[in-house]
Amino acid sequence: MLKLYTFHNSICTQKVFITLAEKQIEYVTHNVNLFTNEQFSPEYLKINPKGVVPALDHDGRIVTESTLICEYLDDMFPERRLVPADPFQRARMRLWSKAVDENLFEATRELSFSAMFRDRMKSMTPEQREGRFRNVGDPIKRARLESAYAEGVESPYVYQGIAAFETAFSKMEKDLQSSPWLLGSEMSLADVNLMPFVARIAYLDLLDIWIANRPATQSWWASVQKLPTFKASVPDKLEAADFAAMATSGDKIKDRVAALRDQYVAQCAAI
Repeated sequence: MLKLYTFHNSICTQKVFITLAEKQIEYVTHNVNLFTNEQFSPEYLKINPKGVVPALDHDGRIVTESTLICEYLDDMFPERRLVPADPFQRARMRLWSKAVDENLFEATRELSFSAMFRDRMKSMTPEQREGRFRNVGDPIKRARLESAYAEGVESPYVYQGIAAFETAFSKMEKDLQSSPWLLGSEMSLADVNLMPFVARIAYLDLLDIWIANRPATQSWWASVQKLPTFKASVPDKLEAADFAAMATSGDKIKDRVAALRDQYVAQCAAI
């Protein structure tokens, strides 16, 4: 039996949900409440020493890191392959995985934090707020979140995130010129890994900043939203209040994010 450790609206877990749905694999979930720091409990740290979700328990064998979980599932359950057989295409897929893990994950986290969670933390007492930062553990991640809290959308880390999405969407538009999916005619983990991150930016009402003039990427996103597996794994697991909170929060920073994106594009053009 597969047990997936997750938390409400976890973007990384959504990648795994989509993979499980595409491959029609049965599983159970165990919620890890990140708001009450359950991820740092001794019990959960035995499962995932990094104190993050998701984590997969497959009959006692633990797999962590969402990208690795998705590839593990594709290996263990080979029906409906999502990893290309061709080595070159597989390498292209993993380049997209690296872009998500190394750039877009932090970009989405910082944008989400500056839009939504910053306001929530402002309502905490100084002791509660310091406790949340202290519990982050990773000093690099803590520094990024402290900057996003103090400076909001003006944080240099948010600017890096805006640039990361510009780079990613520029590459997507090129890769999608001659095919409906990133690697060709068939959907792969390259697409699956990106879906929740594009969805989060869309739900924050920020997506058009990057794709308004990118028709191939618009078509890709339209196709994604029609997938029953995406719908069941991402929007159907959220509540109306989630969508309202994300849209309202994103609208507060949208004009400034658009201006910073234009600034980045202008700087790149001047080089």
